[in-house]
Amino acid sequence: MTEQPPPTIDDSSISLIGQDRVRKNSLENHLLHRPNRAELIDKNILPASSAAPGLLAHQKELERNMLEDRLKDKISHRPNPEVLVRGGLLHQDPRQ
Repeated sequence: MTEQPPPTIDDSSISLIGQDRVRKNSLENHLLHRPNRAELIDKNILPASSAAPGLLAHQKELERNMLEDRLKDKISHRPNPEVLVRGGLLHQDPRQ
């Protein structure tokens, strides 16, 4: 009869303490190498303003609404196609 080797027993810990330590070290490492405010502003990640974030959101919404109003105004004053054809800026559509 041949002797069988004894079964191997995994005696490693099932605790998550080691993983927690690795995660904590990783977080600390990322926080130590975190870019500063000036770098984030240069990369357009943060706005250059020093105003409160709530005010920045309102300011951005206001700027968007103002742009929308300017575009609507420009479109309303745009000449129609007949005027452009008479001025030679647009060719008559051959399908008509």
